Amino acid sequence: MVVAKRPRLVAAAKVTSKGQITLPKEVRDHFQLKPGEEVDFFEDESGAIRIRRHLDPDRFKRWQGYLKHLAGQDPDEMVREMRGE
Repeated sequence: MVVAKRPRLVAAAKVTSKGQITLPKEVRDHFQLKPGEEVDFFEDESGAIRIRRHLDPDRFKRWQGYLKHLAGQDPDEMVREMRGE
């Protein structure tokens, strides 16, 4: 089975005198970045600067304990029950 790779995106941006950059439109479109979204800059093992979409470490906190009432139940039995078996 051959898996098609998505084409690599290459784009450039200049750093302004205020230390700001504008992400090129093709980058924003490619990664579906919306106004107000945050991105992180980090250095990888080789020393290259990388950018990635910011993921809030607390993004799942609102779901903590959401399924607490199901604790101790057999998952296979729950699936059979949902299927009406």
